[in-house]
Amino acid sequence: MNHSATALVAAQAKARRKGWLRYSTLRKLVPYFYVSPATLLLVLLMLFPMVMVFKYSLMDGAIMKKDAAFAGVQNYMTIFENRVFWQSVVQTLYFTIMSVIFHFIIGLAFALLLNTNRVDPLIRSILRVLFILPWLFTAVIIAIIWRLLLDPNGVVNSVLMALHIINFKVEWFSSTRTAIHALTFANIWAGYPLYMVSLLAGLQGISKELYEAAGIDGANELQKFWYITIPQLMPIIISIALLDFIWTMQVFPLVWMTTGGGPIYSTEVLSTFTYKLAFSQYEFSLASASAMIILIISMSVTYFYIKHQQRR
Repeated sequence: MNHSATALVAAQAKARRKGWLRYSTLRKLVPYFYVSPATLLLVLLMLFPMVMVFKYSLMDGAIMKKDAAFAGVQNYMTIFENRVFWQSVVQTLYFTIMSVIFHFIIGLAFALLLNTNRVDPLIRSILRVLFILPWLFTAVIIAIIWRLLLDPNGVVNSVLMALHIINFKVEWFSSTRTAIHALTFANIWAGYPLYMVSLLAGLQGISKELYEAAGIDGANELQKFWYITIPQLMPIIISIALLDFIWTMQVFPLVWMTTGGGPIYSTEVLSTFTYKLAFSQYEFSLASASAMIILIISMSVTYFYIKHQQRR
């Protein structure tokens, strides 16, 4: 009897341990159950298409041919030999770098203006509404606005001619000399609010005691700005600049709705170059190779962004 009772107790203890292990395992899996729908959606909408695009970039006549043959890196070599591709790379870098620089300058200037106590609070409230307006418009609306403003018979030419800055009607989006600059200007106007809002939040988080201590030490306003404001804002500046670089490099609607990459490829950027390969020339393999190049560039910048965030 004693032996049977001992065996029964041992069996019950073993069953309890198994039940506890089962319960503990389920508890550990619960968080993964919660994120599984989002993970599945991410795989279906992002990871799977990326894999398919990479596959197409290694094939000859993907989608257009029923039995597309393996082409290796030939599509990439064809892209690299394309003069328009390199022109689009240069113009993308110009468009992106100039946009990031002036987004920062304008955003910081407006953030400082909205943060100062030297401006009446009512005026600051009105300016805050006016400065944030570009954020309310979609890329299509922004493109339409700037096409109207920069039309040869538009407001910009009328004002410049009235001020005697120019003496003829400039075709801003139709001239190979001015199109890329006009496009960049429109994108700068559309994108500075991100910097303004983020930097304004950063300015309001800087302790006033730092400025008071610097004032006691004899620092002037420029020294306070250079040695206190900029270092305190630097983590925000770097983070936003890296994100802005990634986003701006892939801008498509604004370019397509204003110039379409023209005239004569003068505003061709990587996004429009890839789009035309796919949906104008039906070269899906070449378009996939171009898309993978854009992805590699974007991921390179993303790597630096992630490293910066980890250091923070």
